[in-house]
Amino acid sequence: MEIEFGVNLAALLAIAIPAFAAAWAISKVGVASAGAIAENPEVSGITIIYVAFAEALAIYGLLISLLLVFGI
Repeated sequence: MEIEFGVNLAALLAIAIPAFAAAWAISKVGVASAGAIAENPEVSGITIIYVAFAEALAIYGLLISLLLVFGI
């Protein structure tokens, strides 16, 4: 089973761009949540949810790239 070059490129971009966006978002949210937890430890549960939302970007990109590669 040979996959075309265009599909490979699309799968690469579908995982690379969201992964970089998730890394950037997690760095920004992580710094902000660490500062918020330092000031008020009661908000730690909410800040973990914000980091999880940022991580969902990379998971969605992985899902789309798998759909492209396997042709589903």
